Amino acid sequence: MDALRRHSLLIILLGSLVISLAMGLRHGFGLFLEPMSTDLGWGREVFAFALALQNLIWGLAQPFTGALADRFGAARVVAIGGLLYALGLTFMGLSESALGMSLSAGLLIGLGLSGTTFSVILGAVGRAVAPEKRSMAMGIVSAAGSFGQFAMLPGTLGLLGWLGWSAALLAMGALAALMVPLGGMLRDRPSARLSSDLSLGAALDEAAGHRGFWLLCLGFFVCGFQVVFIGVHLPGYLFDNGLAVQVGSTVLALVGLFNIFGTYAAGWLGGLYSKPRLLSWLYLTRGAVITAFVFLPLSPASAYLFGIAMGLLWLSTVPLTNGIVASVFGVRHLSMLGGIVFLFHQLGSFMGVWMGGYLYDLTGHYDVVWKIAILLSVIAALLHWFISEAPVNRPAPKEVQA
Repeated sequence: MDALRRHSLLIILLGSLVISLAMGLRHGFGLFLEPMSTDLGWGREVFAFALALQNLIWGLAQPFTGALADRFGAARVVAIGGLLYALGLTFMGLSESALGMSLSAGLLIGLGLSGTTFSVILGAVGRAVAPEKRSMAMGIVSAAGSFGQFAMLPGTLGLLGWLGWSAALLAMGALAALMVPLGGMLRDRPSARLSSDLSLGAALDEAAGHRGFWLLCLGFFVCGFQVVFIGVHLPGYLFDNGLAVQVGSTVLALVGLFNIFGTYAAGWLGGLYSKPRLLSWLYLTRGAVITAFVFLPLSPASAYLFGIAMGLLWLSTVPLTNGIVASVFGVRHLSMLGGIVFLFHQLGSFMGVWMGGYLYDLTGHYDVVWKIAILLSVIAALLHWFISEAPVNRPAPKEVQA
């Protein structure tokens, strides 16, 4: 095995471990909504706002952490992100006020996630592998995040039942600290500078003038709205409808398990077929699944089927969306441009999780938010249908002479 291939495999392995921890820990946050809100006397909007703020901070910081990773490599960005993530979980476990919750779960964990998740890690992977293998490699690493969601959720539920919510969050903070040494070993190599390389400002101008880039951003807004609303509020929705807490945790675990297959398949299919068209069909299928779940009779069986179906569609958008960015604009500024697209995902996440809590406290149910999620699926399908993944037209690159 040559050195380049070993380096690529190492980046994929380390990136997979970091994303597994970051996404696995985050996936269990919805389990803390009910016990924290009850013990501390909050309405659901306090917890929901902190998680909404987390997603907003994550998205706002992502273009900057992505640009740093493009310029200096991912190692330092991931290590600092892991440290902030661990501190955020620790202070979240000690929080007793809405402000403390917003600063810990919102600000610190949001910043931590921006340095330890998809835009930074997939940027490193995109630079490390050959173009023809890029979509598959991104699918593998995205699937690792799904495995983390599946594998860590039962552990999160076990810690919650054994230690209570405060000590469980402290234990999760210790796990998050493992991302610091893992990040230190993630020595990806920034792309070689070429004489025709765009500057950061020129890359931003090019993307800003590309219609497909904005359509991709708007489509990813829908993804964020749907998955974060479901991830945070689904356990409460099921509990409100008379299902046991364990049903909610099992559904989220099924989402994580089947997401492994969904993201891997999306990465594989993205190497064979049009990524924009695949995304259109994915969003239409999501809308159909949500419609069936909301309007058919609810039972443990229907909830489990919903978890399986949504799992297949959950993070399948990630390798396809980042793959389109890489195909159109190249990998030189991939983490930064992917970070801008992800910012829109997080704006959608903010709206989904906050609106869920706000409308629940206002009306006592989630009916309006479910209907919005269905409508957005149709809109996203239409947006992606008109995206082209053809590379932008630039002069042929030349190596910078020493």
